[in-house]
Amino acid sequence: TYGLRNTVGLAFHPITNDLYVTCQERDELGDDLVPDYFTRIQEHGFYGWPFAYMSSNLTDPRRRLSNGTSERPDLVSLTQTPDILFQAHSAVLDMRFYTGNQFPSRYKNGAFAAFHGSWNRNNGTGYKIVFIPFNSNTYRPIGYYEDFVYGFLTNPSGPDTFGRPVGILVMKDGSLLFSDDEFHLQEQPCLSYKTNKSALAFGLRNDDAMETQSDFDE
Repeated sequence: TYGLRNTVGLAFHPITNDLYVTCQERDELGDDLVPDYFTRIQEHGFYGWPFAYMSSNLTDPRRRLSNGTSERPDLVSLTQTPDILFQAHSAVLDMRFYTGNQFPSRYKNGAFAAFHGSWNRNNGTGYKIVFIPFNSNTYRPIGYYEDFVYGFLTNPSGPDTFGRPVGILVMKDGSLLFSDDEFHLQEQPCLSYKTNKSALAFGLRNDDAMETQSDFDE
């Protein structure tokens, strides 16, 4: 597999064992290009970088010849379309499949991804945790993502924020942890879904609750 610009998150689906990645795409093509993405990796697949993006119909203008054609039309023609496109410059980082039993069943075997947030966009975007639902029969992404934890971005024009999600872990008890590097906290926020309510409980897990690697389900 090649043509991946910056793959950060990487995990195998718990049922199919297919390899999925999150990828940060290129900059300097405007506020809304090029979308970051989440996708299943196909053997020998080409994903565009640096000659194309999203499909074989979209070529990077910086890698075109004077006549307007791509420098590598042979590679452009092979470009795979990612499964899920994220808002450009979201700076997607870590991802994890949810294998716990604490959340409602729709979350089982779906994926969570951390958006670190933009640094080169007129209005900030990202700064949240998103959920990517999977079909319970085909075990493939349904085709969209939804906000799961958000509200860190307080002023998009700044951008001003009080948190920038980085890493994600699924605990043995089914709770979801994520780390943040905005304030370099040693505590990590702990999310625990209350199954009898349509709400998330947010708290802090301190160091002595995370002493050993055996706490994690990895």
